[in-house]
Amino acid sequence: MGPLAVVVVVFLAFSLPPYLAMDPSLSRVPQPPGFTSHYWFLSAHVLFGSIAMVGALLQIWPWFRAKYPAVHRKIGRVYVFAGVLPAGLLALTVGAMSPFGPTTRVANVLAGVLWLACTFAGWRAARQRRFGDHRRWMIRSFALTMSIVVSRVVGPVTVIVLGPQLETTFGGSELALTQSVAGITAWLSPALVILVTQWYLDRRPVRTKPAIAR
Repeated sequence: MGPLAVVVVVFLAFSLPPYLAMDPSLSRVPQPPGFTSHYWFLSAHVLFGSIAMVGALLQIWPWFRAKYPAVHRKIGRVYVFAGVLPAGLLALTVGAMSPFGPTTRVANVLAGVLWLACTFAGWRAARQRRFGDHRRWMIRSFALTMSIVVSRVVGPVTVIVLGPQLETTFGGSELALTQSVAGITAWLSPALVILVTQWYLDRRPVRTKPAIAR
């Protein structure tokens, strides 16, 4: 949990300032043509996403869950309704209007839908007291929440690999290179976390309580 907490804190310290400043000129994402409110949608997505990341960090902590189950439930509601739900809905809008081309738009929207769906499934399982299923769905939700951190590794690696091919593969077009890097990053990051998460879950089957005989 220590290294994970450090990663989250460093990521938020780097990501939040341009959007807390409320200055569109500081945005790290170019404004798409015709979408003048892009910065404000993106800022809200980043802020709600930050709530989701901090909430996910506490929810995934085994000691915290065992020691404070009531607080775990309360933070879980914050994670779902003040974090993933608004951030996911905003991600659909921001993702669908991405300035990095149609490939990235499709990937962003799909990732947003999966994020919302996994979180809803986990919340519903908890409401139905299916805690084994709840845990598995929330692990998937946690992984998708953290996929943005993975993208910050995938992106630079993709630039390093594709950058030397600017004059050959991309015909000197920096736009084509940028859209390719963004598309690969947008698809590969959630795909990697989903695959690794499913591999982890398949190694740890759902724990079910034995039926009580009459």
